[in-house]
Parts: sequence; structure tokens; C-alpha cells
Amino acid sequence: MTTDLAKLSARWVDWFKDSALPLWSGAAINPESGASYERFLASGEVDKAANIRLRVQARQIFVFSVASERGWMAGGEPVVSAMADFVERIGVHESGEGYIHLLSPSYEVLDSKQDLYDHAFALLACALRYRVFKEDSALVRADKLIAMLDSRFGGVGGGWLEGDYATDRRRQNPHMHLFEAFLALYDATGEAKWLARAGEMFALFETRFYDGKYGVLREYFNEDWSLLDGADGEIVEPGHMMEWVWLLHWYGKRSGRDTSGYADTLYETALASGLTPEGLLYDEVSPEGKVLKGSKRCWPMTELIKASIAQARVGRAGAEAQAAKAVEVLLDRYLSCAKRDGTYIDQLDSNNEVLVDFAPASTLYHLIVAAMEVADYVKESEA
Repeated sequence: MTTDLAKLSARWVDWFKDSALPLWSGAAINPESGASYERFLASGEVDKAANIRLRVQARQIFVFSVASERGWMAGGEPVVSAMADFVERIGVHESGEGYIHLLSPSYEVLDSKQDLYDHAFALLACALRYRVFKEDSALVRADKLIAMLDSRFGGVGGGWLEGDYATDRRRQNPHMHLFEAFLALYDATGEAKWLARAGEMFALFETRFYDGKYGVLREYFNEDWSLLDGADGEIVEPGHMMEWVWLLHWYGKRSGRDTSGYADTLYETALASGLTPEGLLYDEVSPEGKVLKGSKRCWPMTELIKASIAQARVGRAGAEAQAAKAVEVLLDRYLSCAKRDGTYIDQLDSNNEVLVDFAPASTLYHLIVAAMEVADYVKESEA
């Protein structure tokens, strides 16, 4: 392991402990409701006028749970408990099953739709609440949520529909995060039913999402899982490809399946078509590698880091160096240049200038998972 990666990891963990976690568990939370605000503005002030997405509450429950587990923050349990209580008190759908999508700043329901992507993170939050704090109610809720998805949103050819609303497409993205949630639930409980559910998502990846011709991950589909026609059907996201590399390694370790061929191909293709000379990742490319969207979000960098660490663990040449480079780029271009310490830049444009300068709470989930992966790899390498 390189000394640079160890130093970068220590710097990143210190950023979480000293700046990010105190800020997001303090000023970013409404003390009256226990709910997380949606974002910080470029000025460094909390955006109290922004609408509240229920998925953000679930992601922040995840963040503060794993931070507590790591010893990166003190007093995490009451923060998580209050946020979970808020979700159950305000966010439950009028049917009594699952959650709504969007609240106003004063917590009035703006959009009551039930969205598959939102519920993937609700399941992930359940897994971590049980794993870290042994909240039995979280497992009860997880069982109810998956029963609801099965009964109401089961789709043709496997997986689930986007939700209880009309749409012209199905997406791999919610299923990718369900894959993650199922693996987390399996790790938390040891119950084979969750690993079996993860196997269903792996089957969708093999048969629908993965395009062997180009070695890429497809994003948008028709109801029968045939590829969506038109320009949207040609969108490939290097960040999601990297995210799948990490998930495939995780699933392979738990299931005994050899997923290395898929992981290697996705990783190399994403590097070849998505990586800029500066070490950033494009938001969107075509299957042939043409840049479709030259902007660069913060979160794909975290997925590049996670994928590189996963590849380094199995001895892939150059992966550790790629991880170190990506951590350095993330820290310097997205974190260190934010006006308020503990926040970050969300997106750069095609010229690598700041395009979106506010800091969404939803990104903290990506950042902490990647930071944990790097810290674990450093610890394993030094043992």
C-alpha cells in the first residue's frame, strides 16, 4: 500500500470527524422535528426553504448509524432515533404502507407518490438501524416494506415498477440500490432470504442491465426490460458502472459467485470512456465512449474510489494507485474548496468550473461509504 493513500485516508477521516459529521448532525438538523434539512447553500448557510425528500432522511439515518458504529461521532443514536421517528410520524403514506416522496419546508405533503428509489434507501436505513443499534422495529419495517413492493409494484420480467405513478421507463438505478440494501440486510441479520433477494438483483444485472457487446451498464428500459428507444436509451453513467463494480465484489464474497469478469469489464470500460485527464468522471457517455454530458458530479468520484479499492483488494494492477488519485482529486476539487468546512461542491461543468455549488445532504451517504472503504483497506494493508 502506498504511503500517499494512508495519508489521504487519515485526512478524509479527520474531515468527517472534525467537520462534516458535527455540521450535518448539528446545524443541518431541525432541532424541533429531528429532520435533516435538504442542503447547505454556497454561502455555507442551511437552506431552510428547500423541500424535504424522504429519501434524504433515510440516507442520513444510514450516515449517522455507520458513523456511530465507527466511533467517528458521539451521540449518534438519539439523532438517528429522532430522525426515524420523524419519518414514521410524518412520512408514512396515507395507505399506511411505505412512504411518500416530498414534503414542504413546513412538512406539508407536496408529493405523495411512492417511489421505488426512495424505498430502496428506506430498506438500507432499516438494515443499519438494526445492525448498529439493534432496533428490532427496523427489521419489522423492512419486512413490511418488501411485502408492499412485492404486492403492489412487482413488474414484468422481474424487479419492480418505478412506483405508484405513470412513467415511460424502468431504471436500473433503484434496483442497484435495492441490491445494496439486500446485501446490507443480509450482513446485519444473516438471514438467507435477503441474500436470495440480492440474487434476484444480480440476475437482473446479468440478463438486463449489463450490455456485453460494449461492456457497459444500461440505464433505461421499457416495461418489459427491453432497452428504451431514443437518446435516453443510449445514456451510460460511468459512476453507476463503478458503483456496480463495488456491489459485484460484495455480492461475490457473500454468495460464492464469481463476479470478477463483470467487475473487471465494467471497471476498465468506465475508466476508458469516463475518466478525464484530470482524474474526474464524466456524468454521461455513450456505449461507444462518446461524451454525452461533460459535467462531473461529486458522487461518481466516490464510486470510482470504492470500485478501485474493491479491485485493489483482489490484486488488480493499478487499482490502488487509481484509488489514491481519486481520493486526492475528490478532496481537492470537491471538499477543500467549499466555503464552509464540512460541506462540498456538488458538480463541475465541462471546463471543470463550479456548476452547482450547494451541498446536498444526499451526497454525504456516498462520501462516508467511500471513506470507510478506504480506511478499511488501509487498516487491512497495515495489519
